[in-house]
Amino acid sequence: MKASNEKAVAANPMAKKKLTGTGFLLIVTIALFFVMYIAGMIVFADKGFANAQMFLNLFVSNAGLIVIACGLTIVMITGGIDISVGSVVALVCMTVADLMENKGANAYVALLMALVIGLLFGVVQGFLVSYLEIQPFIVTLAGMFFGRGMTAIVSTDMIAITNETFMKWAKFKINMPFGTVNRRGDFIAAYIYPTVVIAIIVLIIIAVLLKYSKFGRKLYAIGGNQQSAMMMGLNVKRTKFQAYILDGFLAGLGGFLFCLNSCAGFVEQAKGFEMDAISASVIGGTLLSGGVGTPIGTLFGVLIKGTITSLITTQGTLSSWWVRITLSALLCFFIVLQSVIGTLKKKK
Repeated sequence: MKASNEKAVAANPMAKKKLTGTGFLLIVTIALFFVMYIAGMIVFADKGFANAQMFLNLFVSNAGLIVIACGLTIVMITGGIDISVGSVVALVCMTVADLMENKGANAYVALLMALVIGLLFGVVQGFLVSYLEIQPFIVTLAGMFFGRGMTAIVSTDMIAITNETFMKWAKFKINMPFGTVNRRGDFIAAYIYPTVVIAIIVLIIIAVLLKYSKFGRKLYAIGGNQQSAMMMGLNVKRTKFQAYILDGFLAGLGGFLFCLNSCAGFVEQAKGFEMDAISASVIGGTLLSGGVGTPIGTLFGVLIKGTITSLITTQGTLSSWWVRITLSALLCFFIVLQSVIGTLKKKK
């Protein structure tokens, strides 16, 4: 019976249409990224924008966001949402910092605690959304307030991390075989940090999971039409619960990667981070209504956000708020584009 249900999901024409319907949005996202980055290379060539390290910095600065946005993509494919991830990141960073600096814990215990925090958020919120059928926005809004409040309970002061093992992880450079030559003729290798490697591995795993696994096909089927998925015999509640657990785990892991980049914990940390993750997913082609989305598109959504930040920082005279303004404009554009595409499909 179970095998027949899985075959029904794979053979469902609506699910197949949803799985292949991301092509145009993905092409638009990738094209937009390359246009923006090439424009930056041309306009700011004298400021080093064309250097290989500048491109790698997009990954270095946004490794945690890549992981968390992948979790958001999973949840949004089911038709859900999670606006608590920014508070989870803040709580993870503050807890990790407090454990190592004030409680004498080692970096491995801190990492385990970060994952546990993320899993707890995923389990509780997933249970409320899937089994009690409370609106995801309300549940995760409460989670956002709870996480930010718990961050202040741990400490209201900023805690800088000096743990030796943690700092080794944070500062360990992986040199690339390419780089730049300075004015003296010395070769300077471009580099990344282990956080980037972890983020890319997570991205690949989630991409394979969504495209080739039974779990991935269930997510798309539920997001495409929950009633049809139930009629096919799929356990909708359990699948959505599992999606939120995975989202919580990735939020905890992403929070730890974010902490490796900031090396500190404070109450206002990662404020608005949930909007960055959601906008990256939507710009990457994930439909807010569910049923459509890919981690690859989400990656390019994150890179677009990073490129906007780099362009504004390199320009030097614009306020950092222009990053938010530009992102919100792009988010509106892609939401309208999704609506237009959806309307055209219905007419056909």
